[in-house]
Amino acid sequence: MAQKEFFGGAITATLRLPDSGSLSILHDRRAIQSDLRQVPDTQEVFLYPDSSKSLILEVLERVEAVGAEDAARFHFDSIAHDNNAEQKEILGIRIVPNDRGDNTPSPILLDGTQMVKKFNATVADQVRIFLALYRVEDKNVDLLLAMNVPISSIDGGSVQDVTASQKEFETAALSLQIVDFDLFV
Repeated sequence: MAQKEFFGGAITATLRLPDSGSLSILHDRRAIQSDLRQVPDTQEVFLYPDSSKSLILEVLERVEAVGAEDAARFHFDSIAHDNNAEQKEILGIRIVPNDRGDNTPSPILLDGTQMVKKFNATVADQVRIFLALYRVEDKNVDLLLAMNVPISSIDGGSVQDVTASQKEFETAALSLQIVDFDLFV
């Protein structure tokens, strides 16, 4: 495990580094080929070299939702919409109080699955989606940490140990700290 910086150090979290070295951060969206993925300035994307698993941290405009769980559902549904998911299911949602004494909001953790066809494939991949939503109300921001874990994948990028990925995600989500709230100005 290692402390990683996001957005130039404005946010930090503890992540497991793959055995083959470090995660590949796609930080310069102008240098990324369009056949891989375009990354907006409001996202940082980490790709795992040993699978099709990815970790995404995204700064979004705060959604109006009745409660924290509804906001997490909204973001899960938005990801399903963006992925053209054929099916989606939420397996659980829980709020984990931040008792560290910093000002990072308590994360709302969501666990779900989506059936998603990749790049014009005829068969959908089953993807486990782990989300952590941090509602920064005074900045009108929803900070979203998401891990996409392919359980079955036609390209061979599936992950065998989903439980280990879930633990890895929860370590990152529960250690995530907003160091500089001026990021959201």
